[in-house]
Amino acid sequence: MCGIIGYIGYQEACPVLLKGLHRLEYRGYDSAGLALNDGSCNLRIYKCKGRVSELENFLQGKDISGTIGIAHTRWATHGVPDNVNAHPHESQSGNIVLVHNGIIENYALLKEVLSSNGYVFKSSTDSEVLVNLIEYVKNTNGCSLLEATRQALRQVVGAYAIAVMEKNDPDHIIAARQSSPLAIGIGKGEYFLCSDAASIIEHTRDFVYIDDGEMAVISRNEDLKVLKLDNSEGKINVRKLELSISQLEKGGYPHFMLKEINEQPRTITDCIRGRIDVGNMNVTLSGFTFNKEKFLNAERIIFVACGTSWHASLIGEHLIEDLCRIPVEVEYASEFRYRNPVIRKNDIVIAVSQSGETADTLAAIEIAKKSGAFVYGICNVVGSSIARATDSGTYIHVGPEIGVASTKAFTGQVTVMAMLALAIGQAKGTISGEDFHRIVRELHNMPETIAETLKSSERIADLAKIFTYARNFIYLGRGYNYPTALEGALKLKEISYIHAEGYPAAEMKHGPIALIDTEMPVVAIATPDHTYDKTASNIEEVKTRGGRILAIVSKDDRHIRRIADYCIDVPVISECLMPLVVSIPLQLLAYHIAVYKGMDVDRPRNLAKSVTVE
Repeated sequence: MCGIIGYIGYQEACPVLLKGLHRLEYRGYDSAGLALNDGSCNLRIYKCKGRVSELENFLQGKDISGTIGIAHTRWATHGVPDNVNAHPHESQSGNIVLVHNGIIENYALLKEVLSSNGYVFKSSTDSEVLVNLIEYVKNTNGCSLLEATRQALRQVVGAYAIAVMEKNDPDHIIAARQSSPLAIGIGKGEYFLCSDAASIIEHTRDFVYIDDGEMAVISRNEDLKVLKLDNSEGKINVRKLELSISQLEKGGYPHFMLKEINEQPRTITDCIRGRIDVGNMNVTLSGFTFNKEKFLNAERIIFVACGTSWHASLIGEHLIEDLCRIPVEVEYASEFRYRNPVIRKNDIVIAVSQSGETADTLAAIEIAKKSGAFVYGICNVVGSSIARATDSGTYIHVGPEIGVASTKAFTGQVTVMAMLALAIGQAKGTISGEDFHRIVRELHNMPETIAETLKSSERIADLAKIFTYARNFIYLGRGYNYPTALEGALKLKEISYIHAEGYPAAEMKHGPIALIDTEMPVVAIATPDHTYDKTASNIEEVKTRGGRILAIVSKDDRHIRRIADYCIDVPVISECLMPLVVSIPLQLLAYHIAVYKGMDVDRPRNLAKSVTVE
């Protein structure tokens, strides 16, 4: 969602801030802005609705001098996307300026109090309320900006990552976080502030991640200072981020999404590297190895996740129940956090998130930990909030995912879940040696299998032209590939804006078949598995009612080819790993349809890459 960039040092701040804002564009936003101080107590704010490129055009001819500044990309929550509601926001006097990610839940009450004390608001945002609250505390108590910010935040209910500057102080930025990511990059004689470390990776590899309830004082000529809201001193732990600039560029592809789809042979290689030993037939995940007894004694496993990660978790449910014989439940984190779930001390809660910053999933982790459960994380971003909040876990190691519609993170998550299930199953003795060896070999060879599957891209692009007319789609799958159908439908609606729904194929006759006519394309996943004959019958039912069938089938399939209007071939492997293969053509289909419809594939409307607010 919203993004924050800040800089203080010896360089001109504006180019650094703009470059960082461009790096954050993948997160989803609707306006952008920045604030600069030229060192002579001149605080200038420039902001506008639209893309960062529009902000750059707006800056032409303006005074953009200054070696300290903060910048922001906004994803609208309170107030429509426009120039007034865009960040940064200044206090009524113009002496304090702030950028804010998150939501202040009690902003209406705070606004009422401030209004009664003479404050008048220009915007509809909760963020303007916060900057005026800081000013009110500062003026009332005659304290420093740091102390005013600390006291103000103690009155706030909600989530935030903020950066605050003062007109009369060109040498300090105050930052703070609660349930929204924030990191500080340490350079030579300069500091960088960001909500995503990847946005400033060309400047430094050394980062300090701010924890919930912490504030940071970033000074021009002083060491970094971190304190807690209770005024006690916080720890400064410098982490080195291993990331290359090339991972953040398109590399010759027209879109990040297509690049990331095609990266999957390499990202799966990175995911399994050092974890699968085919020679000795071992699967080693340190998060499991160091907590083996907890998994062996687990009475139940609960996955908590959102969106694509929830679909991956449904596949994880199949894997663990099949190979480990442990009962599994899969919960939407957004629902889990607001009911009264039964969590026992012998339960394991697995939190799944690409970014490691998903607000609902973090809240679910907190509930699980309070209940005494062991919490295991599966995420992509090293040093993320979920990685720090969980008891143990596994990184998927697929590299930064810039396209909003998740592709390589999905296959990385499923790959980790497969390895985890294999490790548990072998330790429990619930998987036969023959099955274990077969699945391990196939997982080891998965990069080559996916590379083979990617060769169908041109064929899928040709098919995509046929379906650009469609206003609705139905995706069908059974068993392991029912979640894959859900994920395929999600990809299509995310980037092409075509309404699409995934169903278990057998459920069609329980209602959805009423939607079938000649204008309704149906994507049917019909690869060889124990439900193949049943799926074929379900496809027949759709076909006899005029539905247009696009089937995902094996290369040697004969039966469904006679029924379907169009077919996409995929290699055949063990049923439990087929989602990794089948997801590739579904990703490509969504991509090519969206491209032919002229959509902004990497930055679909209304969506954010990392959902850090409710």
